[in-house]
Amino acid sequence: MTRTMIQTTLAATIVAVATASAQAQAVAGRWDAVVTIGTADIPFRLDVQQQGDRLSGTLYNGDEVETTTSGRLAGGTATLRWEHYLTTIVATEQDGALVGRVEIRGDKDAAGNAFRAVRYVAPPAAAPGPSIAGHWIIPTESPKGEKAWRFIVTQQGGETQATILRVDGDTGALTGRWRDGRFVLSHFDGSRPSVIEVTPQADGTLVLLQRGSNRDGHYVAYREDVAAAKGLPTPADYRTHTTVRDPNEIFAFRFPDVNGRVHSNEDQKFKGKVIVAIVTGTWCPNCHDEAQYLVRLYKQYKDRGLEIVALDFEEPEQQDELNRVKAFVQKYGVDYTYLIAGAPAEMWEKVPQLVNLNTWPATVFVGRDGKVKGIHAGFAAPASGAFHDALKTEFTSTIERLLAEAAPTEARR
Repeated sequence: MTRTMIQTTLAATIVAVATASAQAQAVAGRWDAVVTIGTADIPFRLDVQQQGDRLSGTLYNGDEVETTTSGRLAGGTATLRWEHYLTTIVATEQDGALVGRVEIRGDKDAAGNAFRAVRYVAPPAAAPGPSIAGHWIIPTESPKGEKAWRFIVTQQGGETQATILRVDGDTGALTGRWRDGRFVLSHFDGSRPSVIEVTPQADGTLVLLQRGSNRDGHYVAYREDVAAAKGLPTPADYRTHTTVRDPNEIFAFRFPDVNGRVHSNEDQKFKGKVIVAIVTGTWCPNCHDEAQYLVRLYKQYKDRGLEIVALDFEEPEQQDELNRVKAFVQKYGVDYTYLIAGAPAEMWEKVPQLVNLNTWPATVFVGRDGKVKGIHAGFAAPASGAFHDALKTEFTSTIERLLAEAAPTEARR
């Protein structure tokens, strides 16, 4: 190779490295991002890290953090994937901004989910706004038979965090600030994009306008004591919302895992054990919240005789490859039994022993004798504060009590 050729090759290499470096600099760092769902602009924080052509992204919602499962920078296009949600951000740099789209639940034709991000600039200190911290009641009529939801708010300086807690679980942490006479709070963790405007009223109530999710609506919230004084409806009891058809009947299941191997309650693995059975689906954000807790719970109690089994219901189009399920299991380190029970519409057919089964998730506590001892509807995640703490106390005390019971004689053989 001649000196001229070497110089030309070296120059080309330097240009390529410089171009790659410029591309990296164009996307790495902290961004103020917005995804548009319908007519709602939902702001969120996005941090992007880069190593070579590999990217990773992090979403923040209060103390909740969601990181990508994969990411890549190629040809000036940044792709960030949260495969456990089937969510992808695809964007290119334009005049210092990132512009593109957010594909949610694998919808590559979601042209309406526009994405735009600008470099983060620390905002001025926020005015705290009026005090709205505490627990509120939202009267409502839901398809699940609920008469009320909870609205849970915390405030620290100018920062406000809130969540709506339904019988299914909560909305995740919505975070934001006081501006222009209202609190603007938003959430995006790769799923459940939502923004809520909270406007305090002269009569002490809050007017809530929620947009961006499939639960869009206009609500009024009352302080808990005010709601009680007015005789307003109370939220559903998570422990009694779903019941068992016959408490003397063995809780039966027989479904394949992701590899096609069939497991059932008759397997030796489950004989004489306390079983926590979860009716779940990876399309369900509250099921993601619960899985992370169950992983810890299983490590704590499996050596004492606890087994956890997920009865997972996925959309028909997800049944063949189960890509989201596999990413979900890997992301959260799920090491308890995970079974594919069918499609969501088949839930009542496949789990016929439960009455008023209509929440995702639903947690079934089964004693050593194979019979249902309790059912908890939904999952209140950490954003729900005291209600999450109460749930953890309920779960652990129930498991401790059931583990203390003797196994039937035949199960010990």
